[in-house]
Amino acid sequence: MKKGTVIAIVVGVIVVILFSLIGGYNSLVSKEAEVEQQAANIDTQLQRRADLIPNLVNTVKGYTNHETEVFAQVNEAREKLMSAGTMAEKSAANDEVSTALGRLIAVAENYPELKSDKVYIDLMDELAGTENRIAKARKDYNEVTTSYNKAIKKFPGVLYAGIFGFEKADLFEAAEGAATAPTVDFE
Repeated sequence: MKKGTVIAIVVGVIVVILFSLIGGYNSLVSKEAEVEQQAANIDTQLQRRADLIPNLVNTVKGYTNHETEVFAQVNEAREKLMSAGTMAEKSAANDEVSTALGRLIAVAENYPELKSDKVYIDLMDELAGTENRIAKARKDYNEVTTSYNKAIKKFPGVLYAGIFGFEKADLFEAAEGAATAPTVDFE
């Protein structure tokens, strides 16, 4: 073989490897960006829910003054949700908010005049819609996160992930039954 042919083959192999690295890296960057986008979508819906909570609490407070423990639990859970940083913390805080809201709704069930209040009804509709949006955002996030996590574990992605420092993303794991919006009975 001629020296020029060998050099051309070596350069060709290097170019193929280089393009493979670039393609693999770009693919993982795209998947990681999708995970971040879906995480932001969850954050948006959790923020929307957190913004509804004070209005709901104040509406219920207007009808009852002796349920201070429930109001405190709701506010504490909301604060935890607002300060959560990681996806695991957000998931745990989301579960606490769901539990606290369930207690608040149970309190409201004891006040027929509250259940017929237009502001309360509107807030509960908004909350139910937000719960559905959270469930969808969580599903979408978990789908892209699972795809990303698979990509960094499969060959050759595992090589790119190791070289470029891509790390596993946490799923948004909600408590069992948390995907169900709070049940409201206006009868």
